[in-house]
Amino acid sequence: MALPALARLRAAGFALACFGKGWAKDLLAAEPDRVEKLPGSWRADAAMIRACGAQRGVLFPNSFGSALRMRLAGVSASGHGGLRSALLGRVISRVSGSHEVEAFWQVAGAWCPPGAPPANLGLRLAAQHRTQAEAALAQAGVTAPYSVVAPLAVGRIHGQSKQWPGFRLLARLLAERGPVVACPGPGEESAMRAALPDAILCNGLGVGAYAAMMSGASVVVANDSGPMHLAAACGASVVGVFGVSDPGRTRPWSPRARTVGDAAGWPAVDQVAAIALEAA
Repeated sequence: MALPALARLRAAGFALACFGKGWAKDLLAAEPDRVEKLPGSWRADAAMIRACGAQRGVLFPNSFGSALRMRLAGVSASGHGGLRSALLGRVISRVSGSHEVEAFWQVAGAWCPPGAPPANLGLRLAAQHRTQAEAALAQAGVTAPYSVVAPLAVGRIHGQSKQWPGFRLLARLLAERGPVVACPGPGEESAMRAALPDAILCNGLGVGAYAAMMSGASVVVANDSGPMHLAAACGASVVGVFGVSDPGRTRPWSPRARTVGDAAGWPAVDQVAAIALEAA
């Protein structure tokens, strides 16, 4: 969801050095920026950031630790405030009710001309990601048209799971139109098999190859989760299923995206199936 903000900074003439978790380098392989995995300790992280020689920065995470690392690196960073405000070079007040894409765009705007975020996230896929996705599908015996289903979700909202309980039945309905594929992350294989016993699992894909696989699907159905946003980023036809979180803040940002359900409760299986089959 930070992709439009990164593009905004590039358009303003900045050369970007991006630091984050290990998956970021794979995901952004086709982007023109330097992308590095942070070592993981605040001293080592700050040293790596300092070594890039930047004087200005943008913080997308809202954590205190990310602001501390920037401050120790000697970088004046813009970001949303709170308890960490004293560590920031520019404190940005988040607009109430804004989507995460808009919030990230606003943070980058501290260093950029005015404007509005684009309708598409615009993730560029590397050639090796498409090759890896094609190889995984071929090895699993999957041919188009196929659907991708992402039933897992990390975290809880007000003590409630973000995982819609209807994915098993939905997968059976989608299978009447073609293969249903799921791609577990590291350590998720057992949970994915339990959630989708009838789906075809493609294990071991990085996020870039996962995005490439989604981009070729007839439809992607996911919880409010990373895979939902990944599907939106690569331009896939995606249905986001909500039941405990607010779609206004975290809906998939794409003209090809649809949402069903809201923070008041989960939708019925037949409702999700109808929207998914229409979107396919």
